[in-house]
Amino acid sequence: MKVRKLTCWLLRIPFHFPLVKEEQHAMANFVEVETEDGLKGHSLSTYPMRFGIREFINREAAPVIEGMDALRPEEIRNKLFWATARKYFHGAWNCAASLIDIALWDVKGKALGQPIWKLLGGAHATLPAYITFGLPRYSIDQLIEVAKMLIGDGQTSLKMVVAKGTNPFDEILGQPTDADILEDARRVAALREAVGPKIEIMMDANKGATYTQALRLAKLCEPYHLTWFEDPVLQADPRLMAKLRTQTTIPIASGSTATSDLMYMREYLVREAVDYLQPNVRDIGGYTQGLKAAAMAQAFNVPLAMGGNYPHMNMHLHGGVPNGGRVEFHWQGWKCVEALFDGAPGPVNGTVTLPEAPGLGFTPRSGILDLAVD
Repeated sequence: MKVRKLTCWLLRIPFHFPLVKEEQHAMANFVEVETEDGLKGHSLSTYPMRFGIREFINREAAPVIEGMDALRPEEIRNKLFWATARKYFHGAWNCAASLIDIALWDVKGKALGQPIWKLLGGAHATLPAYITFGLPRYSIDQLIEVAKMLIGDGQTSLKMVVAKGTNPFDEILGQPTDADILEDARRVAALREAVGPKIEIMMDANKGATYTQALRLAKLCEPYHLTWFEDPVLQADPRLMAKLRTQTTIPIASGSTATSDLMYMREYLVREAVDYLQPNVRDIGGYTQGLKAAAMAQAFNVPLAMGGNYPHMNMHLHGGVPNGGRVEFHWQGWKCVEALFDGAPGPVNGTVTLPEAPGLGFTPRSGILDLAVD
């Protein structure tokens, strides 16, 4: 089953955050692999280097993999690496390779008539789910209002952004000040008081805080019984996270967005830096590399948990492997996929049921390419 065509488009997807009147737009790379048999596989994700990813896939990757066997993703990744990366396999290259791999597994599932999670092992047909909702732009009152809305809808696990600081170019990433850290602690305290002890709360610094800021925030938030503190320090430095883990009672989670190689996963595990490992298939290299990350974690008896957005692709990895865990429904990626695809499952009463349809289990709606930009 040979690859006939590989194409990447850049889509400008409209969506809304709760309580925010202004329409938001996500800039997402949408990849399609078409085989000579007429099967099509897809993947979708937002990235900072979106234009570079699109150009790399269309100009560099496509000529390399067209004509190859779509059912052999390891061979395709290996050839793509030696043809286009060699020493430089991070950044835009790995984001592109991840999207290509996901689309190839979508083809594979359709060719074999099975959902991807069953092809990956089929360990779990349902998984716990949590909602990332806690935008820095929300006031404390708004944060609590949205949390109660979600709890009213049956959700039981919530994650909020901390250590955001000021950054006009991004909703969740920035350089926090020490004053920001104190305000984050107040927000966590207010949320816990508002939702009570039975609702899970996580916080995510998105690799933005210094070590001293992360330690201070952890100590201030220990009384509120958080499920984990995600990506607590700058660049998710394994050495600093290992140190932080010995100084706080809050479990540490890491390995999600921008963790683009298995060597990082190895360092997190060898250094005993994490309580939850979070390989995201849109960054780590799709399902082909995600399986390896999951196996490494299993060898260390470390559970997986999803972080880094795009649940509809990541749920297949967690459903496939025995140490799969909570699936993150980040508001942006959750709603963008729901708007553009038919059959995308959502969280219900704190769980998600994996699709039974072949491949990813959801298909792009007609007109999706009307959102493409130059």
